[in-house]
Amino acid sequence: MTVFSSLTAIASQPCSTPVAGRSFPGGHSPSRKLLAALLLGVAALAGCSQGQPTASKAAPPVATAPASFAPAQPQADSRIPAMPLQQLPRQGQATYALILQGGPFPFSKDGSTFFNREQLLPQHPRGYYREYTVAHPKARNRGAKRIVCGGQQPRQPDACYYTSDHYASYHRIVP
Repeated sequence: MTVFSSLTAIASQPCSTPVAGRSFPGGHSPSRKLLAALLLGVAALAGCSQGQPTASKAAPPVATAPASFAPAQPQADSRIPAMPLQQLPRQGQATYALILQGGPFPFSKDGSTFFNREQLLPQHPRGYYREYTVAHPKARNRGAKRIVCGGQQPRQPDACYYTSDHYASYHRIVP
């Protein structure tokens, strides 16, 4: 009897029948169909479904995670393209100068913690990065342009990054 047919036989039994006489907290027992589904999933992952060679004859399985579950790797600083300060828009250059002066900043959120949730910047402890608005003279809101700086001393950042697309991509600012 194959694993698949064994699981099919278990799944066809009534759901109220206890599994191998085991009792579980609260007096509940898992249904046989649930147990069969779990075992079937494990069997499928192990390559033991009907018609496939057993694990001992096949190459060892390689553990891979779906792309959506793969941990995001922080991008190395050298992989973020550099942009000379002179190539920033005029408002970006003005914001950078305000950062080095310590303000005053035109927006209340300027200087607030940036959490790097997209993990496109090099990974650092929470509180390392701060964000600043690059104002557009005709915009009615803060817009999408920002400068994100990292370091322990806001007026002397270790590195600053410019984004024109609200954190979707960055350029490392080279003073």
